[in-house]
Amino acid sequence: MAAKDLYEKDYYQILGVSKGADSDAIKKQYRKLARELHPDKTKGDKKLEDRFKAVSEAYDILSDDKKRREYDEVREAVKSGRVPPGFNGGGQGFNGGDFSDLFGPGGDIFSTLFGGARQRHGADLQTEASIGFKESIYGTELNLRLSPNGSTPANITTRVPAGIKDGAKIKIKGRGAPGAAGPGDLYVLIHVTPHPIFSRKDENIHVTLPITFSEATLGADISVPTLDGDEVTVRIAPGTPSGRTLRVKGRGVKKGLNAGDLMITLDVAIPQRVDGAAKKAIEDFDKATNDFDPRKELFSKAKK
Repeated sequence: MAAKDLYEKDYYQILGVSKGADSDAIKKQYRKLARELHPDKTKGDKKLEDRFKAVSEAYDILSDDKKRREYDEVREAVKSGRVPPGFNGGGQGFNGGDFSDLFGPGGDIFSTLFGGARQRHGADLQTEASIGFKESIYGTELNLRLSPNGSTPANITTRVPAGIKDGAKIKIKGRGAPGAAGPGDLYVLIHVTPHPIFSRKDENIHVTLPITFSEATLGADISVPTLDGDEVTVRIAPGTPSGRTLRVKGRGVKKGLNAGDLMITLDVAIPQRVDGAAKKAIEDFDKATNDFDPRKELFSKAKK
């Protein structure tokens, strides 16, 4: 591929997608065209074969985030006049001007796309680390020991920001593999270990609170543990059903001046065995409330 392809070929038009198309749309359009234009289907039609090659070339650039970004940058540079048409990609224009400073040391734009001899940064590396649920909410310091490409092990310390989610990545600049134009970056994939009682959904923290039958029926004020380590008191209204969720404002994940909420789901706990006075009390309660039929509406609605 000649360097002039960077500004002369409109890969978006060739592939038939908009400049703002996401990776899924690009992949879907390429697969569609590849099925239509595959040489096995076009049976020697030179024009369609050339079209297939052009589509494949466009997809090669646009499906790669780095290549696509650099392709867009060069086209924008030519369009704005920062690089004249005819720039040959080797650091010199047709008139002998040196444009290497425009693209920074190492000439990443051209070395990435064309595999040129210019110096490159080292490869980006990735590692993984596990942190506790509380650490993910409040932030923590991560100590890593890595040996990139078999080199001497290095100790790396980085800060994990508060509120990070499971599966997020942290970028540590300049701690990747070494290269002629400088080292690449290190990406740390974060795994969050589940908590025994707390979970997270968006910026809210969830907990299930067991309550007794009498507390649900008669109402009660009950203490609830929080992730902070202290307790909050919630009021259970008389006749509260199992599964109802109560909200405590501002006791969720904190982000700047804002914070999520603590969501408390009530679970009426039923004893597996009762006898003696407890059994007699329940039997008396059942007789005293025999006019209460919780399934009455169920059967009436079933007939509609």
